[in-house]
Amino acid sequence: MLLVLNTGSSSLKLAVFNAALDLVVDGNVSGVGGKGRMALGEAKTDVTTGNHGEALDCLLKGLGARGIALSDITGAAHRVVHGGRRLTAPMRITPEALAQIKAMVPLAPLHNPPALAGIAAVTAKLPNLAQFASFDTAFHASQSDAATAYALPRAQRDAGIRRYGFHGLSYAGMVRQFGDKLPHRLLALHLGAGVSLCAIKDGRSIATSMGYSPLSGPTMATRTGDIDGMAVLRIAQELGFDAATELLNKQSGLLGLSGITADMRALLSDPSPDAAFAVEHFVYSVVHQAGGLIAALEGVDAIAFTGGIGENSAPIRERIMAKLAWLGDLPVHIIPADEERQIAIDATSLLNTP
Repeated sequence: MLLVLNTGSSSLKLAVFNAALDLVVDGNVSGVGGKGRMALGEAKTDVTTGNHGEALDCLLKGLGARGIALSDITGAAHRVVHGGRRLTAPMRITPEALAQIKAMVPLAPLHNPPALAGIAAVTAKLPNLAQFASFDTAFHASQSDAATAYALPRAQRDAGIRRYGFHGLSYAGMVRQFGDKLPHRLLALHLGAGVSLCAIKDGRSIATSMGYSPLSGPTMATRTGDIDGMAVLRIAQELGFDAATELLNKQSGLLGLSGITADMRALLSDPSPDAAFAVEHFVYSVVHQAGGLIAALEGVDAIAFTGGIGENSAPIRERIMAKLAWLGDLPVHIIPADEERQIAIDATSLLNTP
């Protein structure tokens, strides 16, 4: 069986797949580093963990109670948010690969360290287990230099300041699910706590809304989305770098606009003007980004929604499509986000490679 791990700064998510790549069970530990909660299948229990290693121990003990022994586990696969320019394909984790992932930390200081913590936790518990990494940025490696470059001097561009794009595992899973029915020019919308759009032409990413970090693009749950660089500098000058980082990533977006919540379901049912404005801003920002990506595609043959909001909120989908009615009668697809299975497929292909 294969473990798929998605490690956050204070959480650890796990999915177990069998050899046929059927999901056996999934679970998570929230509140890593203190009092938290473990969910495994339908079972939920309170737990206290000091680090990701202890959280993994809790999950593995839970798997044991369900009849899944450590000896049944043939590999562990990890979601790594940032692979930079070099890590553009799934890879087996070796000391050299681990060093490369660590070298990407300056590009993703909020995201790659948790992934490294997950890898370390598995190594400590199962030191001989084969481990693999799939990168959220990799799907966008097919984009042209014109699509990825910021108009900066060469020194900054050579230092890695460029557009990378994210949600790549979601988009790769979407392409896989379409199979031979994949539209030639597809506008894909991943709408969830994080929000991005991707222009997919013949199965390859040619442009996307996220850039150097997952901050850019449409309005998100707690991230600003696109914001002028000078505004960021002013906020950092007034609040300090750390406080500005916190504000832009965790206190803005739907939460900042509404002053109520980052939950789209709650905002749609809230009659207050602030809630209504947050929803209006979200829809406007998504449509605004869509226009540019449709231009990059030189037209569009179909639109696909995925992610928590994209899959489950018919009112949001309808409002977005109403503003895109000028495109004509386009096919609209709802594709379940399947990132864990995509990671499992990546790892299985490597596990079976001599």
